Parts: sequence; structure tokens; C-alpha cells
Amino acid sequence: MAAGYSGTPLIKKLGILESTKVLLVAAPTQYMQLLEVDISSQLVHGNETPDLVHLFVKTEKEFVKEMQGLKKFCKANSNIVIWVSWYKKSAKIPTDVTEETIRQYALSHDLVDVKVCAVSDIWSGLKLVVPVAKRI
Repeated sequence: MAAGYSGTPLIKKLGILESTKVLLVAAPTQYMQLLEVDISSQLVHGNETPDLVHLFVKTEKEFVKEMQGLKKFCKANSNIVIWVSWYKKSAKIPTDVTEETIRQYALSHDLVDVKVCAVSDIWSGLKLVVPVAKRI
């Protein structure tokens, strides 16, 4: 079932196509159920560069650490999409990550946010991309 108000399937909200190479970072165990599609065959392995990263974070410290590790992929693929998910306030799960935390980090690291969506009842998502002017 689609999260949020739109009724749009999550896989469509995230822009995952059959050809999209995906890297999941700290994704919940029920991720494929959230997508309502098994994309296991599309997951990248080793140092393969993804087209899309979906990063799930619980703390700002974890967020910053993981984003630093993703820099190499932004350099290798300037068209990369990075979805960052954090706990919604309504989930009532303690976190120091907010949409603004993610946005400020992105803007200070040559990324921009272009879309927000409900990923599940407890996760929100913010889509980050390299600005068009900085793409290779």
C-alpha cells in the first residue's frame, strides 16, 4: 500500500525503473514490501556505481558519516539520485534528523533537494541531486 496521501506506489515516487541500479544503505528489512516489488536483481554490489541510493538514517552523526561515504558515487555519476529517509515526527521515534538538517547538509556539499515524499508510516524521504550546472 502506498504511503502518504497521494496513493502513488513508492517505487514510482522514488523513480526506480527496471533499469535503475540501486544501492540501499541501512534500509529496513521490509523495504521490498514497502516498494511492493522485489528489486533484488537491481542492487549494486562491490564498488559498482549506482544510479540511485536510498539511505536510511536515525541520527545526524550517522547521516553525515554515510553521506561522506557516498561522495565517490556523486563524482562517478553526476546524475545520481540520493534519497535520504529519516523518522517522521509523527512516528514518535527519537531522532535529531529533520528535513532541514538534510537540506542544509546538501546545500553545503554541492547537492540540492528537489522532492519530498512519505516512504512509509514512519519514514519520510528527501530526494537529493547534483545541480544541473555541476553535472558532467
